[in-house]
Amino acid sequence: MEFDIVGPDAIREGSATDAYFDRTETTLRHAGKNPRVVAEITADQFPDGDYELLAGVKDVAALLEGRDVDVDAIPPGRLFDGGPVMRIEGEYLSFARFETSILGFLSHASGVATAAIDVRRAAPDSLVLSFGARHVHPSIAAMIERSALVAGLDGFSHVAAGDVIGREASGTMPHALVICFGRGNQEEAWQAFDEAVPADVPRVALCDTYTDETDESLRAAAALGDRLDSVRLDTTGSRRGDFRHILREVRWTLDAHGHEDVGIFASGGLGPDDLRELRDVAAGFGVGGYVSNADPVDFALDIVEIDGEPAAKRGKLTGAKEAYRTPDGGHHVGLRDRAGPGDGEALLRPLLRDGELVDHVDLGLDAAAERAARDADLCGYGAVE
Repeated sequence: MEFDIVGPDAIREGSATDAYFDRTETTLRHAGKNPRVVAEITADQFPDGDYELLAGVKDVAALLEGRDVDVDAIPPGRLFDGGPVMRIEGEYLSFARFETSILGFLSHASGVATAAIDVRRAAPDSLVLSFGARHVHPSIAAMIERSALVAGLDGFSHVAAGDVIGREASGTMPHALVICFGRGNQEEAWQAFDEAVPADVPRVALCDTYTDETDESLRAAAALGDRLDSVRLDTTGSRRGDFRHILREVRWTLDAHGHEDVGIFASGGLGPDDLRELRDVAAGFGVGGYVSNADPVDFALDIVEIDGEPAAKRGKLTGAKEAYRTPDGGHHVGLRDRAGPGDGEALLRPLLRDGELVDHVDLGLDAAAERAARDADLCGYGAVE
C-alpha cells in the first residue's frame, strides 16, 4: 500500500495541475497559438496596509529553472500588501500547466510564514520554536518548517524536515516518555533522558504529566540539579485554568528554592495573544497549530500582457507592474514602464533569465529571515505594545 502523495516527478513534469490546463494546452496546440505573455501573481490589486510575508519562492525557482521563461520575484522574507509578488514572461505554453503548483508553493508557504511572523513579533525577545508539523500532512513538513524560519522563528521540531532544509530539529521529551516510566516515577524518566541523550541536547524536563506543575518542576530541579536547563509546561487546555498564574507560581517556587537559572518553556495551543501575555514569565515557547494550520494566501496568476500589449480580465489591473517600498514602510504599485516614487525601492528582482537562475535574489534562509525582521520593523508589522 502506498501513501497518497503527489511526488516531485509529477510536479516537475506538470501533471500536478488542474485538468483545465490540460484542456488549454490541447486547444492552443490544436489552434496553433502560443502567444508571448506577461503573467503576474498577486493577492490584492492595490496596497491596503494588510501585510503578508512572502515565502515559497525557492520552490517556484526550482520548478521553472531550465524552462524558457524570465521570472522576477520579490525576495522571500519581504512583506507585501498589494500588486505583483512574481512576474513570469515567456511563451504561454512554456509555463501554463505549472500554474497550479506555482500558486500552491507560494500560497501555502506565505500563509505559514505570515502566521509565524505574527508569533515572532508577539514575543521578539523570546525563544520561539515551530511545533506544528504533527498537524499537517508529513509530505509538506519541510515547507512548514522552512516558512517558520523565514519568519524568524528560532527552530522547529520535525527531523526529516531538518534533513531537507539543512537544519537540525529541536525537541526533548513528550508526555509519553514520562508515562512509560509509570506514575510517581517522573524522576526516573528525567534522569534516564539525561543519561541517554547527547550532551549538546538541552535538558528540558516536561513537568505537568501527573501532578501539579509546581511540584513536578521542583522535583525535576532536584533530580537533575545544575544540568537542568528548563522545565516545559504543556498543560492541556481543559486543565490549564489561568496559565499565566501557573507560570508565575512555578517561577516563584523555583526561585524560592535557589533555581533561578532554570528557565520555563511553555507550549500547547498558543498563539500571538498568548505570547504577548506570557512573554515576561516564560523564556520560550513552542507554537503549533497557529503556524502550521495557517490559511494560505489567496494568490492568483493572471496574464496582464499579450504580445506586448496590455491585457487582463475584468477585475484585474492590466499591464506589467512594479511594486515599491517607500522609506516610511509604505507600499506602492505602478506600471512597469512608468516612473515609480522617487524614493521608492523596487521590490521585484530578477530570478530567472531564459530559465537560468541569476544572482539577484538570495534564496537562503538566513537572508530571508533578515529581510523579514527588517521589513517588519520598517512597516511597523505586529508592533509590540
